[in-house]
Amino acid sequence: MSAQPPAYHAPSWLPGGHLQTLWPLLIKPRPLPLRRERWPTPDGDFIDVDFLDAPDDAPTLVLFHGLEGSSRSHYAISTAHACRAAGWRLMLPHFRGCSGELNRQPRAYHSGDSDEIDWILRRIQAGQGGRRLHAAGVSLGGNALLKWAGERGTAAAEVVTGVAAMCAPLDLAACGHHLARGFNRVYTRHFLNTLKAISAERLRRFPGIFDEARMRRAANLWQFDDAVTGPVHGFAGADDYWRRCSAKPFLKSIAVPALAVNPKNDPFLPARFLPGAAEVAACVRLEQPASGGHVGFVGGSFPGRLDWLPQRLLHFFLFETS
Repeated sequence: MSAQPPAYHAPSWLPGGHLQTLWPLLIKPRPLPLRRERWPTPDGDFIDVDFLDAPDDAPTLVLFHGLEGSSRSHYAISTAHACRAAGWRLMLPHFRGCSGELNRQPRAYHSGDSDEIDWILRRIQAGQGGRRLHAAGVSLGGNALLKWAGERGTAAAEVVTGVAAMCAPLDLAACGHHLARGFNRVYTRHFLNTLKAISAERLRRFPGIFDEARMRRAANLWQFDDAVTGPVHGFAGADDYWRRCSAKPFLKSIAVPALAVNPKNDPFLPARFLPGAAEVAACVRLEQPASGGHVGFVGGSFPGRLDWLPQRLLHFFLFETS
């Protein structure tokens, strides 16, 4: 692997942010067999963590998934293949309720769930024999991870070599409102279908935790977060949640090597809301390629490959962190 970080350029046969976002769903690799562990949480709940095992002295990458994602998301599968080829251990924690079984507590997960990130990373690091972790996140998971790094400051270096985020929705308000417009409503409907289904199941277990009628009427993410995510997780509503949980204001406080990759044609976050160099700490590397879509990064000749994202992650942790 070259010491020069790989730049991303979309293939000419796959134009536009929407196609680059959706095409990976059609070409994702076959999943590798993973080992699953169930971990009890400090509050009496559980999370499921999937493992790609490797020798004890192998580097360990922890990858946090996106909204309604899992270890079977295309980016997780492609990263597992890259880690196996490189001889790395991969750990894929599932946020609560995302592993195929509803969690036990009324709460679920959200874009600013940095305390959960902290507990997961510290539990993993405690079993590493003093070796620090490589930590990455995709979309929602990337936002929560960057927020964690900014909140912890220099203390993050006790746990991780650095952090990397792919297509993190750094400005949740800009992202949420943008997803309510035009073709982007296709993504919103996809998210709401699963979010509403699991929220209805959660409400059957815990009556009264939110207003069911408002949840069912929600036609965009603001309305859903105002009715469900906010009240269930201790926020005054969607505006309060989006303001307090956006990672962008925390980027200046990060004190470990960090990588934030955000394509300018990402349908989820308009380029005008991306941070500039003056808005981040010196240790934060911003990469904002012209193309890539939302966690797309398709490469090669038709029908394409999904190897750029995992190779960029491995390169960052091999050459650009301490």
